[in-house]
Amino acid sequence: MRAAFYEKLGPAREVLQVAEMPEPEPQAGEVRVRIATSGVNPSDVKMRMGTGSAANQYPRTIPHSDGAGTIDAVGQGVPASRIGERVWLWNARWNRAFGTAAEFVTLPTEQAVALLDSTDFAAGACFGIPALTAWQAVETDGGVAPGQWVLVNGGAGAVGHYAVQMAVLKGARVITTVSSAAKGAHAKAAGAEVVIDRKQEDVPSRIKAVTGGKGVARAIEVDFSGNIAWLPEVMADYGLIAIYGSSAREAPVQFGPSILGNIGYRFFIVYNQPLALRHRAIAALTELLAAKKLQHSIAATYPLSQIAAAHEAVERGTAMGNVVIAL
Repeated sequence: MRAAFYEKLGPAREVLQVAEMPEPEPQAGEVRVRIATSGVNPSDVKMRMGTGSAANQYPRTIPHSDGAGTIDAVGQGVPASRIGERVWLWNARWNRAFGTAAEFVTLPTEQAVALLDSTDFAAGACFGIPALTAWQAVETDGGVAPGQWVLVNGGAGAVGHYAVQMAVLKGARVITTVSSAAKGAHAKAAGAEVVIDRKQEDVPSRIKAVTGGKGVARAIEVDFSGNIAWLPEVMADYGLIAIYGSSAREAPVQFGPSILGNIGYRFFIVYNQPLALRHRAIAALTELLAAKKLQHSIAATYPLSQIAAAHEAVERGTAMGNVVIAL
């Protein structure tokens, strides 16, 4: 099979290679999936650079945790009826050396989730991290409620685009920040009521004006270190900041505004979702997909031979949606 891999950490064009490798065989409890699409996420880039939360360096690593394809073989204990099933994958690369940037991958059967015929493989490669992260950010700690103001920072990004939609579907009023007019239009189309260009406007002042000075009940945060200086001042009393990303590993939090505002901070990483929570998330996502209530945003698609360019596209941070490898 053709697969992309790296044997040392570093810049994409210096370490990523594509070559022929033996096809893996499913072990007991596993399925083998012929990969159609492989999702490239910021965490994949950070792992390859050695700057992520899980930068484990194996002798050889096939990157990417997300993907979609068709089960073509099963291991002992897995029903043969799964062969031929269209699936999307989660945590293929988490604590493992072999992810989805290859023509085949084997993994535990529960990590291959049935993909509805109405959903294409490109969208399926976006669920494991972006969609499930967005769902948890919207639902954690009681979830958002109808009529609440919710702030989604980075509403045109892979996670943010889903988070805007999921919050709106629960009846929330969404404010989102973007970095360009094009991204603003993208977030608006997803259902954001208020779009703020963070490069052109004073974000805290605009949020206070929009909410009548009350602030937002929840902030869904892609860059905690970049925004924490002003986040406390736009939170409603007992508001929650749901944090799934940060451009720096450490960030100062103001104690005074936080305690006086009764602000809650919920840090989470979707890779470590408890099993019961993941089952809830997958069931909810499946229901939304069946009802065709979600828009999927594929920013760019690359062939496996151009995986370095795909990683660089994610690193630039300009993509509106998900970057996908087509195999």
